[in-house]
Amino acid sequence: GAKQKAKNGELAFGTVDTWLLWNLARGRQHVTDISNASRTMLFNIHTLEWDEELLALFGIPKNMLPRVLDNDEVKLETAGNIFHNKIPITAIAGDQQAALFGQLCLGEGMVKNTYGTGCFLMMNTGSKPVFSNNRLITTIAWRMNKQTIYALEGSVFIAGAAIQWLRDGLQIIKKSSDVEKLAKSVEDNGGVYFVPAFSGLGAPHWKQDAQGLLTGLSRGTSNGHIARAALEAIAFQSNDVIRSMEEDMGKKVEKMRVDGGASVNNLLLQFQADISGVFIERPEIQETTALGVAYLAGLNSGFWESTEQLQKQWKMQKEFLPEMEEKEKSELLENWKKAVVKSF
Repeated sequence: GAKQKAKNGELAFGTVDTWLLWNLARGRQHVTDISNASRTMLFNIHTLEWDEELLALFGIPKNMLPRVLDNDEVKLETAGNIFHNKIPITAIAGDQQAALFGQLCLGEGMVKNTYGTGCFLMMNTGSKPVFSNNRLITTIAWRMNKQTIYALEGSVFIAGAAIQWLRDGLQIIKKSSDVEKLAKSVEDNGGVYFVPAFSGLGAPHWKQDAQGLLTGLSRGTSNGHIARAALEAIAFQSNDVIRSMEEDMGKKVEKMRVDGGASVNNLLLQFQADISGVFIERPEIQETTALGVAYLAGLNSGFWESTEQLQKQWKMQKEFLPEMEEKEKSELLENWKKAVVKSF
């Protein structure tokens, strides 16, 4: 009977943030923010409204949907009977958009990469949406002061999860942090390339039926070579997205700010700088999704007066500069491309 209830206006729909707010406000608020709305496949990122054509296509009554707020319009509070006092709620943001804001990538062309179970690269493209010729996603990053900021995003399905596989599947390391020491036990990858297409390949390939593979094995291959190939695969996949972003934007990526669990790995980040030819900047605070939504909350509650004030908050812990010779880089990239094609 759900379809009839929906038609009767008896059902409400929303993403997790909508559901949380509904409960915190005891059903008095049915809202979401524009960054979450833009990822539902129901929102028009140009008109900034729920899309009538898409709603008709999916058979979803418009009255089910939450009210969409700009990121600086979030000024809600909890219902008085949940906590002793009413607690203000002054920020909502989607995961990767919050990380982009937390890295203070507020200028057009600024890029961040979150190295988690997967990798999530996002580039601020400014006030105009950039449509990708390389299968990247065009999304809303945030909207404040009546100005919409757009972003390009590329998702790598398997990043840190490849290291977990070395730990749990192959059992060549006891804990994930051991991978750097093992990878450093060899001088290079020994001709070994690892394409971790455990669930197909994401951006920019989008090959659902690609399969994971290890290639270039020889009698001299050791656990160290496999560990190094796994770390390099994270950087190779991220590099594929960086190159796609550069093509779509028509300009080179000079710097990339990084966060996420795997960003503590110095060998990975140095290889990323080498293979991509970009300056890698790791901040002191790497929990940037939480930080980004905290920044938005601080702006909306008056704790900070402006984004200019926020810029002073970002502090670099370590920078990684490209050091690899062009010939070596070209050879590595060529072999990586061959390995990716084999995985298809």
